[in-house]
Amino acid sequence: MIYDNEMTLEMKATSKNESFARVAVSAFAAQLDPTISDISDIKTAVSEAVTNAIIHGYDEEPYLGVVTLKCGISDDTIYIEVIDKGRGIADIEEARTPLYTSAPQQERSGMGFTIMETFMDGVEVISAPGNGTCIRMKKRIVRA
Repeated sequence: MIYDNEMTLEMKATSKNESFARVAVSAFAAQLDPTISDISDIKTAVSEAVTNAIIHGYDEEPYLGVVTLKCGISDDTIYIEVIDKGRGIADIEEARTPLYTSAPQQERSGMGFTIMETFMDGVEVISAPGNGTCIRMKKRIVRA
């Protein structure tokens, strides 16, 4: 897709960068003149996607991994990709089931994908074991 504007950010797969990702995406989305609610929705979805990449993608050695955050704007829609090159997801449908978690020992709620789907207008998951995961999300910003 050709975007009106776009950005790419790479960061170490550490939980310290989750808040950085939220701020970066919200600053980028600001050019669409979103509401506070829109920004909150986007930040929440990005937070879940980045946290999943860190926790589940690189669960053995998180500091060795990289999370890539890509954002693009076309017309009134922001497109966001969160990509890791970690372990991947064997069963995407199972992983998208509310309350499912592959890390119960870490007291995870299993609501990450459900939260992303609730706050965004579209969520696509592309993954394969050993090849990492790409979460694609989009949100249309309706101007007042």
